[in-house]
Amino acid sequence: MKNITAEILTIGDEILYGQILDTNAQWMSAQLDLLGIRVVRKTTVGDNEPDILHAFTEAESHADLVLITGGLGPTNDDLTMPTLAKYFGCKVIENASVLAHVKDFFEKRGREFTEMNKRQALVPEIAEVIHNSLGTAPCTWYERNRKIFISMPGVPHEMKNVMKEFVIPKVRNFFQTPVIYHKVIKTVGIGESFLAEKIKDWEETLPPHIHLAYLPSIGHVKLRLTAIGENRSQLEKDVQQLIKEFIPLAGKYIYGYDETSLEEAIGLLLIAQKKTIALAESCSGGFIQHKITQIPGSSAYFQGGIVPYHNQFKIDVLGVKASTLEKHGAVSEECVKEMAERIREKFNSDIGVASSGVAGPSGGSEEKPVGTVWIAFADGKQTITKRLQLTQNRILNIELTEIAVLNLVRKSLNQ
Repeated sequence: MKNITAEILTIGDEILYGQILDTNAQWMSAQLDLLGIRVVRKTTVGDNEPDILHAFTEAESHADLVLITGGLGPTNDDLTMPTLAKYFGCKVIENASVLAHVKDFFEKRGREFTEMNKRQALVPEIAEVIHNSLGTAPCTWYERNRKIFISMPGVPHEMKNVMKEFVIPKVRNFFQTPVIYHKVIKTVGIGESFLAEKIKDWEETLPPHIHLAYLPSIGHVKLRLTAIGENRSQLEKDVQQLIKEFIPLAGKYIYGYDETSLEEAIGLLLIAQKKTIALAESCSGGFIQHKITQIPGSSAYFQGGIVPYHNQFKIDVLGVKASTLEKHGAVSEECVKEMAERIREKFNSDIGVASSGVAGPSGGSEEKPVGTVWIAFADGKQTITKRLQLTQNRILNIELTEIAVLNLVRKSLNQ
């Protein structure tokens, strides 16, 4: 079975100037992936006929399917329709069905139908028109040498509606596409190179129809397994077998699969073990609590928290000993240990977690430079502490602290 490839082509100066974010390309890529069509390139080109013609030529040379958005308005700078006519060597004509739709569109809304609006009905003669029920810009389909060009409006809700109602079913019928199945393994607490070293033998023996991609992000490494074939059920079995072989090698770093977030994974663990948690955050300023409470149903396990940012409130509100702060300071193992134990007691929770550190960019010292963070986990049986040495960037330090704290909870619950 031939692999079908696609290019997504966005037309408009406003995209190049950064005035509008191109969210269409990402959405279309995901839809094509579900069809088993591989996007090989995404291109953005301005409102310039020679550049658009060149982009068309390039796209046709290496893709079976070209999805075009933008440049379909009635003004002189909207060049997609006349440029498509020039590219395919045909005239631009007034399409009666498009004209009737545009006229009706304006009349139903009590708006004047002008000569400028009438220009929306001008389409290339060879085009097959696809109805756009949500707007006035017509969508058009072109076929040449078993390759397809489809032009759609740049307005996201119009484009998505046309894709769902017409384009996706029509493309599915036109191309015989393979099945593409993705499975994402999510890990935390290990760097990309260290993980690659652990699984190198496993990776080298992957079957030819399954490919591995490393997708590192802040504090996490995602591994995406992509299986290509004709039978989805068999592909799923093949990938599941590979995951079983992966787990003995690096399973302790896995916190979830596919769309599962770290905070969601922690919530599932707490629910499964019927445990509750409370947090005392200093340097992370409540960010960990914010992430936890983004998960629906978090009230089942999250008791609450305190952000005793000033040292006096660590004493007055949380109950940290003044002598601890005087002797060791707020950024210390001793302080964060007390914070975790006290927050657990105050909120009558099974688990207490705490953070305290120097987020930066100022406030560091030779002994405790910027990026020094202590975190702690207390469950009444044990208190685990850990020192982190992070970066010079304040926002990054807060985010890395959140990941480290949640990973500490994950590891402790999995013991």
